[in-house]
Amino acid sequence: MHNWREWRKHRRTELMTRRESASEAEHRCWSTAITHSLEQGFPSLQNSVVGFCWPHRGEYDPRPAMDYFGERGATLALPEIVKKHEALRFRKWWREAPIKIGAYDIPVPDNTDPVTVGAIIMPMIGFDQLGFRLGYGGGYFDRTLAAITPRPLAIGVAFEILRLDSTHPQPHDIPMDFIVTEAGIYRVTPAGLDLISAEECAAENTLK
Repeated sequence: MHNWREWRKHRRTELMTRRESASEAEHRCWSTAITHSLEQGFPSLQNSVVGFCWPHRGEYDPRPAMDYFGERGATLALPEIVKKHEALRFRKWWREAPIKIGAYDIPVPDNTDPVTVGAIIMPMIGFDQLGFRLGYGGGYFDRTLAAITPRPLAIGVAFEILRLDSTHPQPHDIPMDFIVTEAGIYRVTPAGLDLISAEECAAENTLK
């Protein structure tokens, strides 16, 4: 696509409006289903440093999942923007951690210890059939995934109403490893999204 930036700009506006139009009951139901899939499908996160994102403008609410994994041994982290066009920095978070308001008016840990994440639960404005994520356009998550070695497990979370045929991925775009919606867990493959059971996902990630 020649003018993919303009196309993405319009899709972001459209999808965010769609997401914010969901009822409170729908949002709660969908978020609960996603949390359940994360808990059942990714037990390995209990032994990892996991990056989450504070919910913003109708996104999936990960706070119950944060409590679940944190209570079972995971080190939790939230991202902060250090500089434009740079990778995100993740800082340790816990329930009583000091918080400040960061970019986009999103809460971030206030000078807690920086950590290297082994997995990121990543919100998506939209996603496509090949597992590519439509984000807010800053490119921060793509730069972050590319900068960390070994690359963190990338788990995209979104609602089914945000699915697209294609996000028109560019060379710098990095697909998710898994996508979790209220419909279940999708493994991302070169052929497209493959809906798998939580048990299959858990077994696959235990081996990694």
